[in-house]
Amino acid sequence: MRRKFSLAQCLAWPLMGALFFPLLPGMVMMLSPVLAGDVWLALWQDSQWPRALLATVISTLISVCGALALTLLIVCGLWPGARWQRYVQRLPLLLAFPHVAFASGFLFLFAEHGWLARLIDFTFPVDTLGTGLGMMLALKETWFLLWFTSTQLAHQQLEQQLIVARSLGYGPLHARFLVLVPQLLPRLGWAIVAILAYSLSVVDVATILGPDNPPTFAVLAWQWINDADPAQQAKGMALALLLLVLLAGFLLPGHLAWQLIRAQSGRFSGRRYPYDMTSLATGVTRGLSLLGLAAIAMLAVWSVAQAWFYPARLPDAISLSAWRLSHFDTLTTALYLGLASSLLAIVIVLLWLEGSSRRFDLWVMLPLILPALPLAAGQYQVLVYLEQEGTWQAVIWSHLLWVVPYTLLVLKPAWLRLDTRHITVARTLGWSAWKILWGIKAPLLLRPICGAFAVGFSVSVAQYLPTLYAGAGRFATVTTEAVAQSSGGDPQQLAIQALLQTLLPAAIFVLTVKVGRLISHYRQGLS
Repeated sequence: MRRKFSLAQCLAWPLMGALFFPLLPGMVMMLSPVLAGDVWLALWQDSQWPRALLATVISTLISVCGALALTLLIVCGLWPGARWQRYVQRLPLLLAFPHVAFASGFLFLFAEHGWLARLIDFTFPVDTLGTGLGMMLALKETWFLLWFTSTQLAHQQLEQQLIVARSLGYGPLHARFLVLVPQLLPRLGWAIVAILAYSLSVVDVATILGPDNPPTFAVLAWQWINDADPAQQAKGMALALLLLVLLAGFLLPGHLAWQLIRAQSGRFSGRRYPYDMTSLATGVTRGLSLLGLAAIAMLAVWSVAQAWFYPARLPDAISLSAWRLSHFDTLTTALYLGLASSLLAIVIVLLWLEGSSRRFDLWVMLPLILPALPLAAGQYQVLVYLEQEGTWQAVIWSHLLWVVPYTLLVLKPAWLRLDTRHITVARTLGWSAWKILWGIKAPLLLRPICGAFAVGFSVSVAQYLPTLYAGAGRFATVTTEAVAQSSGGDPQQLAIQALLQTLLPAAIFVLTVKVGRLISHYRQGLS
């Protein structure tokens, strides 16, 4: 019997193929110049890569281990109480704070001549090992990991198991360590891999906070790829491919460590410890929120500081002249790219959810768990071959490779929770699958769609490498301009561009929250 394909299937697979399949020839094009032995010999003889590798390993370890430790501390101290629920409600606004903007505020706070150095009259040492980069990434990724954790803890069974453990006399921390942690860690596996891949290949944040001479592995590869010398470009492509090897090098010991932890965890030995981490976890959450506010405050002060020389604790003069001289076309460019990418991603993901099996979703998530530099470079190779680099459609297409997975990550749980009785009734009335998708399923998902749109928009605004490569340097956004200003540029303009980068996602998040409330008011019981 011949299988009948739906319209959603006929559209979903070609659309996903247009986004993902060109990466394969792109990776092949990258492989061709590094197959020669002289490329690897030149890389081995270069004196920069050992220090770059050390800085990358240190910053990545601090980022991943720090984010996981902070997340477990907060969860074991607050879940499932009211404080946890209140903090989870604030997470979307914290997630809307882009990495580049947070890194810029972090720089103004903790740099060698930053505000804290002025405040306590102490000069912080120059960071040559990437520790500052790792600490900043750990703090920022904690918010993402907490948000992901909140989606994994909505299970009544976990709360019941925790109550049983407490009734057996185990203290608050001990009970959570025995019941919650062994079940939570496996569910966080892909989120931790995503943080690992991002920390390894991040370029924009590492340009702002990372060591300069030599920089991190990803920044060094990016610099070589952008060099006019073909030999340097080949070395850069070799480094980009080595990022994949580094990712595997981190995953194998991490998997082995988890096997050891799993063998020892969850055992009820009979010993009971009455420890409680509620106060500590509450202090950590407040500290993280205050740090985010402090970073925004530093950006705001620097954006109007006409003269602020070290070691003065406050600016000598306040002026809006830097705002008047700013180029706001970066804001409009980022806005157009974000709107186009997020709206297209919503349509593509809805078609994918309707027209494909969920066992293929992992392939869509690959851009989140692979280093971004090789993927962006592969995209660029394809665009150069097609002579499409430097166009609007090329930049939007490049953004979709990361916007679509995040959109799917947000929409998929809501899609799986749809009440199938509505679809059954519609089918008995003779409705087609296409009409059911847009007439029933999409309206029922209006609130999750708003949240997915906001997340996709913030992801698009934060894209640096895809905008730089696919746009061929012709598209200046708030992100690319902020990174450019961080390299010896005007600190006022850096602060302004970072604030503008924060303003866009925050405005979209607030707007989608308002729309969600209107939907709840006028569609009570429906969404």
